[in-house]
Amino acid sequence: MKVVLFCGGLGMRMRDYSQTLPKPMASLRNRPLLWHVMRWYAHWGHNDFILCLGHRGEAIKEYFLNYNECLSNDFVLSEGGRRVELLAEDIRDWRITFADTGLAANIGERLQAVAPLLAGEETFLANYSDGLSDCPLPRLIERHRVTGAVATFLAVRPSHSFHIAALDHEGRVEGIRDVRAADMWINGGYFVLDRRIFDFMREGEELVLEPFQRLIDHNLLSACRYDGFWRGVDTFKDLCEMETALNQGDGPWEVWRQHDLARRLAAE
Repeated sequence: MKVVLFCGGLGMRMRDYSQTLPKPMASLRNRPLLWHVMRWYAHWGHNDFILCLGHRGEAIKEYFLNYNECLSNDFVLSEGGRRVELLAEDIRDWRITFADTGLAANIGERLQAVAPLLAGEETFLANYSDGLSDCPLPRLIERHRVTGAVATFLAVRPSHSFHIAALDHEGRVEGIRDVRAADMWINGGYFVLDRRIFDFMREGEELVLEPFQRLIDHNLLSACRYDGFWRGVDTFKDLCEMETALNQGDGPWEVWRQHDLARRLAAE
């Protein structure tokens, strides 16, 4: 399936960083956040990407145009530097379409802008470019298939702590608790979409508001509950926390590293 990634937002909650680089280019283990999302999809066999560009889209283009596998993988140098033997590769089998979808466009408008690039795709994948998870993608796709929905998203618990209050009609507080202890689910992205989604979209609309409400009205919107790791990297603090996780070992979302380790152990 093709994978549509929304990379064009202004990243206002990471403003100090995004003034010089778009938020998807924020670095984790010397690779952009966007790369980590793409590598996750490639691990599951989906490596045909459409990047919906906007703010500082040229930085994303330049990164991949100048991508050097030697800088991000182990390699052997021999013959006085004339021969390079890569011990691993990242993006050799990736196909990436770079689509300028406008500076001020919302997610729905960006998706509609790349609709011609999805010709012939009955079902495709889509996501924000700042969410990390270890969710098994086949489980999400299967949930979409068995429900017959037009759209399915990953439903996750809020990753940040804040307090929710129950109020009576006069504003008196009847209860208060941490949101993570409540039975609350949020849209975590990781969409599986049928091409029919475009029949429910109108010009200028945001994807998860009006179009998804129309799907709800027709019982065609599905969610896949997931209690495992998910994190939206919205702020510089989030980025630092994910970098700390990497410094302590593999990130929970790096399912490809876990797979490679299991394969090496099995071969020993």
